[in-house]
Amino acid sequence: MKSLKALYRIGAGPSSSHTMGPERIARRFLTLFPDAAHYRVTLYGSLAATGRGHGTDTVIRRVMPADTEVIFASENTEIEHPNTMDLTAEYRDHTETRRAYSLGGGAIAFRGEANEEEPEIYTLSTFREIADLCRERGWRLSDYVFATEGEEIREYLLTVWKTMCACIDEGLSTTGILPGGLGVARKAHDLYEHRDASEPADVAEDRLVCAYAYATAEQNASGGTVVTAPTCGAAGVMPAALKYMQVTHDFSDDRIVRALAAGGLVGNLIKTNASISGAECGCQAEIGSATSMTAAALAELFERPIAELEYAAELSMEHHLGLTCDPVRGLVQIPCIERNAVAALRAINAISLAGFLTNTRKVSFDTIVHTMYETGRDLGRGYRETSEKGLASLYRDQDEGRA
Repeated sequence: MKSLKALYRIGAGPSSSHTMGPERIARRFLTLFPDAAHYRVTLYGSLAATGRGHGTDTVIRRVMPADTEVIFASENTEIEHPNTMDLTAEYRDHTETRRAYSLGGGAIAFRGEANEEEPEIYTLSTFREIADLCRERGWRLSDYVFATEGEEIREYLLTVWKTMCACIDEGLSTTGILPGGLGVARKAHDLYEHRDASEPADVAEDRLVCAYAYATAEQNASGGTVVTAPTCGAAGVMPAALKYMQVTHDFSDDRIVRALAAGGLVGNLIKTNASISGAECGCQAEIGSATSMTAAALAELFERPIAELEYAAELSMEHHLGLTCDPVRGLVQIPCIERNAVAALRAINAISLAGFLTNTRKVSFDTIVHTMYETGRDLGRGYRETSEKGLASLYRDQDEGRA
């Protein structure tokens, strides 16, 4: 497995697979073939289907010359990966073309080339192997991360946390309508400002967690700076739950860093053994993975046993199985923003349930990751970030309860 730096990426939203990945691909292609007379980028699969809504063409032209031709080849479905793009540089005497893939979470690959910028540093790749080692050495999951990556990962994770908090703060203070034409109003500010001291404790918790989740998800939808956890579309889940716990329990940043390490390790296992890409496996791979990561992070934060951490992460994914990725008009707004809030609350609930019932569990985390991957691959193409089916195809502006 790769470093957590390859999982927690800091960059602009609204999509790690549709903006961060293509941006990195375009930059690399431009360094390989500078000064061409003309450039052309052809998008396939999910990039073609929802690239306009996600701003894929915009980010490509921001990196490459403004007159770069961007083609949305949505009719071509014979591709190796759902986020495939061809980049062409035309010179006077020859043409150079490369095929690249946006793998999810900002990760990229070029066909036929080894991804040397992200070396494999973890030798263990299943939860069971890692848990057995930790029990043998008396480690927590975060200790395993620090032992594997070195102490410098602490500094990086602290930067990740500060970025998450800055994103929440900016989202809570911003009002207005999100870009894209759906007319979705920002709600984080109102959720936060309308708190009432007379509210029951459980209601107050829900409101604050949701405010934090909305703040991040709305910043992402507007192209703000977020941290992939594990993706842009699911970036609000982990910050919301951890911020709430720090505010209400006064956890130190060092404890939060440990939580991010454990949660990131869980995310890395999902990324390695299944997928974190909505285009490949539906929203279960994004929101489901984020919920598992957050549940694991919370278990680490409260220093729960590894068995409880595993159960919390497992049941968080189990009850997202089959979740479709059907963003309305290809925008990361409906239903994506709400899902971040629901998932953050579910992760908190998962910790409680794991504490009650860990000794009765029957399904391992490794098994649920494999199940998610198989389920995702069986989902129809229209339910894997193409906006062709589900809510994306049935939503109408005149619907009752319009945003």
